[in-house]
Amino acid sequence: MIESRQTSRKIAGALLFAGATQFILGMTVAEAAYPGYSVSENFISDLGIGPTAALFNSSVFLYGVMVVASAYFIWRVFSHPGIALLLGLAGAGTIGVGVFPENFGIVHTLVALIAFLFGGLSPIATCRLEKAPLSYLSIAMGVISLAALVLLGAGLSLSPGRFFGLGQGGLERMIAYPILLWAIGFSGYLMGSSQITREN
Repeated sequence: MIESRQTSRKIAGALLFAGATQFILGMTVAEAAYPGYSVSENFISDLGIGPTAALFNSSVFLYGVMVVASAYFIWRVFSHPGIALLLGLAGAGTIGVGVFPENFGIVHTLVALIAFLFGGLSPIATCRLEKAPLSYLSIAMGVISLAALVLLGAGLSLSPGRFFGLGQGGLERMIAYPILLWAIGFSGYLMGSSQITREN
């Protein structure tokens, strides 16, 4: 039983690592291949329409699938179903971003919000499974992501054009990148640990 749970834990980590890594690489290639694309002024999802649509949408879809699959294995290992649920919702929202790109309007906005909101909450929740200093770093990544989400929403609705010198694209990346960096760090924790700890 212990060996099976350790295997599930490593699978969860491998899925999370592979998903986040391929998405970062896919997004980077798409940014470079999109003529005139600005990291500062363009939203990430702008990559999902136009010349890089196939690459970006397939990459973000695959990331979402791997996050959902990782959430399943995390649910099997740890006695915290809420954590698996948060991660699964983040993955489902990410899948939605790939299925409903930016030209789907409000539907895209909704699934992107789900991906960002639950993606930002997931690092904070997983601190219960981790040891310091990773637990503290996870909380920091989640807080940074959620704070950037609030600031971006305020900049788009309450104070148009106010993005603290980062541009709307730069501020959006302050939501996404902490989640991705946490995913890679947490995946290493899952794959590298030889024991099931703090599961109860």
